[in-house]
Amino acid sequence: MSESGDRPAGTGGCLCGAVRYRVDGPLRSIIACHCGQCRRMSGHHTAATAAARGDLEIYSSGALAWYESSPGVRRGFCQTCGSSLFWDNETRDYVAIFAGSLDSPTGLKLVQHIHTADKGDYYEIADGLPALPGWMAEA
Repeated sequence: MSESGDRPAGTGGCLCGAVRYRVDGPLRSIIACHCGQCRRMSGHHTAATAAARGDLEIYSSGALAWYESSPGVRRGFCQTCGSSLFWDNETRDYVAIFAGSLDSPTGLKLVQHIHTADKGDYYEIADGLPALPGWMAEA
């Protein structure tokens, strides 16, 4: 992910408040993912930042659940309200955090679109940001 737009720690959580988290390190710039899995999970494309695995502290009253969406990849969500919160690939040193779950203000900016070849046919990407047909290049 791009390192431009990094900022200090942040907090966030789900809609009902049963899952909260804190990031004690920089958050990366926002990336929009248009893959089929993200669209089905969220109802549209997703927008996510990321934090180093060791910088993320999750507080949950037992409501956090994980769904393995592909081998070695899981998605974290609140089983009480259904909020999508995390994307975690065991081979990466970071955890993606869905931008809509962050407490405002975030100070972050959308910098790129990925998996645009899979985007829905009902919308256009017209913001002029870099748009990759597949996965992004590793930073």
